[in-house]
Amino acid sequence: MKIPTKVNLDEVRIDPAWALRVAPAIALRRLALPLCIIDDELVTAMADTGDNQTIAAIAQATGKKVRPVEAEAQQLRRALLKVYGDTRSTAPTGTAGRAQTADDPVMVVDNLLRAANLRQASDIHIDPDRRGLKVRLRVDGILEEFIRIPTEQQAMICNRIKVMCGMDIAERRAPQDGAFVWASSAGTEERRQFDVRVATLPVRFGERITLRLLEAGRERRTLEELGMSEKHKELFERILERPHGLVLLTGPTGSGKSTTLYAAIRHLLRRGQMNILTVEDPVEYEIDDVAQVEIESGDKVNFSKALRSLLRHDPDVIMIGEIRDDESLDTAIKASLTGHLVLSTLHTNEAVSSVTRLIDMGLAPHMIAATLRLSAAQRLVRRLCNICREPCEISEIEAAATGNRNLAGQTAYKPGGCLACAGRGFSGRTGLFEFMIPDAEISSMIAAGAREEDIAAAMRRQGFTSLAGDAASKMLAGVTTIQEVLKTIVM
Repeated sequence: MKIPTKVNLDEVRIDPAWALRVAPAIALRRLALPLCIIDDELVTAMADTGDNQTIAAIAQATGKKVRPVEAEAQQLRRALLKVYGDTRSTAPTGTAGRAQTADDPVMVVDNLLRAANLRQASDIHIDPDRRGLKVRLRVDGILEEFIRIPTEQQAMICNRIKVMCGMDIAERRAPQDGAFVWASSAGTEERRQFDVRVATLPVRFGERITLRLLEAGRERRTLEELGMSEKHKELFERILERPHGLVLLTGPTGSGKSTTLYAAIRHLLRRGQMNILTVEDPVEYEIDDVAQVEIESGDKVNFSKALRSLLRHDPDVIMIGEIRDDESLDTAIKASLTGHLVLSTLHTNEAVSSVTRLIDMGLAPHMIAATLRLSAAQRLVRRLCNICREPCEISEIEAAATGNRNLAGQTAYKPGGCLACAGRGFSGRTGLFEFMIPDAEISSMIAAGAREEDIAAAMRRQGFTSLAGDAASKMLAGVTTIQEVLKTIVM
């Protein structure tokens, strides 16, 4: 991979696993910042690329050959503040590969949160084992090992996190849940605020801690940003314009269903004044002009009470976080039959499987036919970096694995690795979608209790795009890779 001699740090993704290996005192004084590993070299942004003393110090701290690249001093100062925080009021944090200030859990936890922010991670996993604490970051759906922290810091770090989210620090034998708000990049223009949801779980060697980072403003993602094809987006928008009916998003946990629901709500709000109510457990993102009900663990606002109260508040649109039982299903169906548009999620693998799932939950087939307007299955795959992706030919074995032998010999793409993606070859995720929109034929088949296989065959005759078909289109367009698709969906 060709590495430029000068970089714009505003267009670079920093890998904190290497950036935090250099002591802040050196990085800030010498204006030098390790960015990522490319071709087994540590690409390092420097104001003075001829500073051999600093290059040697970074090489010694990281154990890697350093490839210096020039960056503007002002950009470096901003980037260093993002990585190390405001060091004027704190002690040096040490390195990320080893213990970070063993007597300062505040700095250790803050470093972990900053690292997750830099890598745009959705979760931080802190797992105790015989060798200490293993810290991993979930980035674009993939767990990456970040650092190991010595066992002697375990109790301090655990207590620090518990204090931040209001947990009982004396309780170590029962799971606990909590939350706190954390702001990144203090003192910079790029300040970002996160709601951090925390869960602890007693395990063999201590307490396992998971932190989920929910960035304020991420709910502003629009339908255009979800990865829907133009055809799927137009169909989805057309369904949302209907005054009543049931819209279901299906897929496993972590497939992006909630993100699509929020994007749908934002689309509805752009149409004008609407009374939109949601019932969520928990509320992941706050949306202006939407009444969001969060389910509590106690009796005051439980799922049943919230659902029973919904229809008394004259809603135009109702969003139920998940149809989980007979009561939530009954509320959804009643609302859709009485002139409301209902959005919700269901755990099934395919769009057509939602019919079988609803029947299994006790709903009569004719009621499904009368209310279901859309069942959309979706998955998330990592998106190739469009700067460094490399063309490749699809082999016969790969084509056979996708279930479409016609793909053999066609051009797809594979990951490369550049400064824009921190050497990973991927940047962000995109959705794969499959829509079932029951027309007169499909609705009649559902009402008559037709088998799932027969409904799917009728949909194919109508030319619907399956998850596999949408995946093939995105592979050939260079959006994702064959390997990503094969591990995400069953072809």
